[in-house]
Amino acid sequence: MTKLRLAIVGAGPAGIYAADILLKAERKFDVSIDLFEQLPAPYGLVRYGVAPDHPRIKGIITALREVLDRGDIRLFGNVRFGEDITLDDLKHHYNAVIFATGAIRDTDLDIPGIDAVGSYGAADFVSWFDGHPDVPREWPLDAASVAVIGNGNVALDVSRMLAKHAEDLLPTEIPDNVHQGLAASNVTDVHVFGRRGPANVKFTPLELRELGELRDVDMVVYDEDFDYDDAARAAIASNKQVMVIDRVLQSWRTRDSVNNNGGTASRRLHLHFYAKPLEVKTDADGRVSALVYERTRPDGEGGVVGTGELREVPIQALYRAVGYFGSPLDGVPFDDRHGVIPNREGQVLSKDSNQRVNGVYATGWIKRGPVGLIGHTKSDAMETVRHLINDQGTWWQPADPSEAAIPALLAERGVAWTDLDGWHRLDEHEMALGAPHERARIKVVPRDEMVTISRGTPAR
Repeated sequence: MTKLRLAIVGAGPAGIYAADILLKAERKFDVSIDLFEQLPAPYGLVRYGVAPDHPRIKGIITALREVLDRGDIRLFGNVRFGEDITLDDLKHHYNAVIFATGAIRDTDLDIPGIDAVGSYGAADFVSWFDGHPDVPREWPLDAASVAVIGNGNVALDVSRMLAKHAEDLLPTEIPDNVHQGLAASNVTDVHVFGRRGPANVKFTPLELRELGELRDVDMVVYDEDFDYDDAARAAIASNKQVMVIDRVLQSWRTRDSVNNNGGTASRRLHLHFYAKPLEVKTDADGRVSALVYERTRPDGEGGVVGTGELREVPIQALYRAVGYFGSPLDGVPFDDRHGVIPNREGQVLSKDSNQRVNGVYATGWIKRGPVGLIGHTKSDAMETVRHLINDQGTWWQPADPSEAAIPALLAERGVAWTDLDGWHRLDEHEMALGAPHERARIKVVPRDEMVTISRGTPAR
């Protein structure tokens, strides 16, 4: 019987789901899977891309843990593709590779002043408050008035973390350095800007509802944004999710805080719809000082057009949350325009000729872009795995497919990789740090400390 030696690069939900689906699939060959992850810990976006006060979403980790803990997938953490292991290495030791590296960079927002001091990408801020080991330990939170550009769940995560009082995050797994940073924050007002109207937002009802539950934070919405056209009314009537979002927003219009009138909280979270960002103004020191936007209006077909009316909101910091973007991988075709690996249903294509690249596959956000919820990666992985199984005739023929070859190769190169037992040690260590404080865990942030705890020896 033929055996498939498969490498999967990326140990987030996309990579783990792909491994699980392949192992459970009907096939005529044995399977051996090695999972490579650049971070010392697995779970990718769920550990480092979801706000710490979202325990329901982080419950996905339970399902991912069950897959890894079965013991039929090997994990090699703290291994950087393109540096510690290359595409040529994979061809030498495997029949195929699936790239599941996600999208961790911010999409650019091309407006004047966007690169000013005090202007940030949401992805970097998310990495900071999630304790990503490769970002600075401190974050500047000296602004009183902050703008967040975007109307998706990431924009709401960023807005909520900025507006929420730090002590209310203590029951979560928030790292100590993040709690200290947020506790010293000067923020009083967070302004969220969306180009379209309330019926066209991209966030989910759960995310929106959570905003209104923040302690000592007034929700501020503006009556002028709720003069719906027929297209908006039709969307509300025909889509349950839109209907619930509208209901939540309408309930906020009756609060004392609406339109800045009568609120009593120490912090305010403003939602501005029909607002197209045009320019970030700066002061004499080159720091963010204001956001200029154009008021838009419905076009009658579910979109918007500009009105020509310009408005300006004084701010001292800005976060762009207009989408994530994939990063190129050494030796792998990459679509620079869309930030994905070019592919047809997960089969990677040559960038120039559009011909299939045998043995190379993609799944998750690096395959289709950063759209959909985490659970959507399952159906995505099923499509990719189906092609992998059917493509048996075009798999690579590795010179050395032995399972012992990879640990030997990494050891020879001095790579301090972490394995599943090491992740269990780190996991237990973090939970033990949190236990005396009645917290689920306290994340270990420095990479070398993560590796030392996992391996019991210092990182290289």
